[in-house]
Amino acid sequence: MQRIRQCSFVRNCLFGIVVATLPTSLAALETVLTAPGAPKALVERIEDTASVTTAESRGLDTPLELLSAALSDYTTIVQILYDEGYFSPVVSIKLDGKEAAELSSLNVPNQINKIVIAVKTGPTFTFGQAVVRPIATETVLPEDYASGKLATTGAIQQAASAGVQGWRDAGHAKAEVSGQKVIARHAQAKLDSRIDLAPGPRLSFGKMYIKGDSDVRHRSVEQIAGFPTGEVYSPQQVQKVGTRLRRTGTFNIVSIEEHDTPNPDGSLDFDVYLEDMPKRRLTFGLEVASRDGMELSTTWTHRNVFRRAQRLRFEASLRNIGGAEDLDGRIGLRLDQPDRLGPDDSTFWSALLERRNTDNYNVTVTSMAYGARRTFSDRLYAEASAGFQWSDADDAYGDGRKFRYFILPFRSEWDERDSKVSAANGYYLDARVMPFVGLSDTETGLRMFADARAYTSLRTQGRLVLAGRVQIGSIVGPALDGVTPDFLFFSGGAGTVRGQPYESLGIPVGNEVAGGKSFLGLSGEVRGKITETISLVGFYDYGVVDTSSFVSSAAESHSGAGLGIRYDLGGFGPLRLDLALPVQGGTGDGLQFYIGIGQAF
Repeated sequence: MQRIRQCSFVRNCLFGIVVATLPTSLAALETVLTAPGAPKALVERIEDTASVTTAESRGLDTPLELLSAALSDYTTIVQILYDEGYFSPVVSIKLDGKEAAELSSLNVPNQINKIVIAVKTGPTFTFGQAVVRPIATETVLPEDYASGKLATTGAIQQAASAGVQGWRDAGHAKAEVSGQKVIARHAQAKLDSRIDLAPGPRLSFGKMYIKGDSDVRHRSVEQIAGFPTGEVYSPQQVQKVGTRLRRTGTFNIVSIEEHDTPNPDGSLDFDVYLEDMPKRRLTFGLEVASRDGMELSTTWTHRNVFRRAQRLRFEASLRNIGGAEDLDGRIGLRLDQPDRLGPDDSTFWSALLERRNTDNYNVTVTSMAYGARRTFSDRLYAEASAGFQWSDADDAYGDGRKFRYFILPFRSEWDERDSKVSAANGYYLDARVMPFVGLSDTETGLRMFADARAYTSLRTQGRLVLAGRVQIGSIVGPALDGVTPDFLFFSGGAGTVRGQPYESLGIPVGNEVAGGKSFLGLSGEVRGKITETISLVGFYDYGVVDTSSFVSSAAESHSGAGLGIRYDLGGFGPLRLDLALPVQGGTGDGLQFYIGIGQAF
């Protein structure tokens, strides 16, 4: 009997030790929030922000942690109410019936079972006085910061920021808020706000000091950046300097910091911190079409050749792998030199060797060119070059035909899409004009081409998108048989009319087909999201090729339509599968499919 009592005593002691080591708030915690008359959105914001209402997700489980959270929540909730225009609130937070503010952290309850938050918002306040002084001439204060408007701390903060930014835009780089006075008139539910600004002196740009670990030569950095030493300070100019450096693709980090203290002569120096991207980059691409087979492509890029932020890009592709036509491909080189001209201008060298084997022609093209590029903004650029092109072709007009040209290609690209890989809104325009001067009895002429695309979203977050595309091409000058076939226009395939074989529409020449001197292509798509990653697409494509320099009503045409599915791969764009059939025209029959990465256009 004595032995049984001893075992029971030991068991009870062990149970007591285990219970003593468990958290004292293991019992389910009940949290109640009451805010009579408060908008639902305000109540939800308090619930989502307050520490005690989110105690479980924050890992708060001891009485001391809950008390500390409750004490901090007084300030949190009052600030939320101020943000919404309530400047006479009453907030109560009770822990098991006791006001948290009256409890001592030295005498914490052993257990807390229930927390009750009671909020009396009081009336919403409107601005009585709303003053910022002094302000620069061009400063635009927010509309919400004005007498009679709902008074919120956010409006006050935005007004202060706008006032400071106005002075900075006027050249006062060290402008700041020197004082702020806010008076709540509870009887009238009015809030008087006054913000005092200290503009400081008007400054000019001083020197740019290059910091950080970069292999790019300082002279090249200075040439690319175009730092405006001696000009009146402007935040926009600072932003331009950063944009020019990032545009090279050489730098992983570009950070521009102004010195704390201006120089005695009224200038302000800046430090530019640079960190290089990995110097080399290798990419691969794959596209599959039912008739054209597989196309493999690769690019190799060096981002800092000769330590001058020069970008050397080598690209190669192999086409018609397993397709109906002979194997062909291309090798291209381009060297961009951003430090040769002004800060928004650059020069480049390009070279190309390409072999094209199609049902309608075979051609070998070699070209070399030197040119310059002007960047007007992040979304608009233009470039021009001069060079030579040699073409050896077998086509509908004969075999072994040789074309020798001096070429002057011009190109401008304007990209206002919200995404380059899967646009939902905006537009894109690519315009090209190329005069070509024939050498060695080759004819002279002008080639023009434009590709315009537009996108609009009919529902929020791009869940239903309409996309349209227009392509126009023209050759002026030589006869049809006097132009290299790679300058002429065909229609059909993934880039023009899906559902029709690649380059199947052209100009009949005996039993063969040649390219036309003009082209018109129209494409439309309806893209609808099924889930966040999967979309369905319906599309219709139409193409026209003509013998004259401009498309006429008598020109031959064809069209195709189909359905597609897209699987979003994030920043790479969607994985694309399109199934298409011919709709009109006699250039093809049967189902065509296309697989690739990115939207069709």
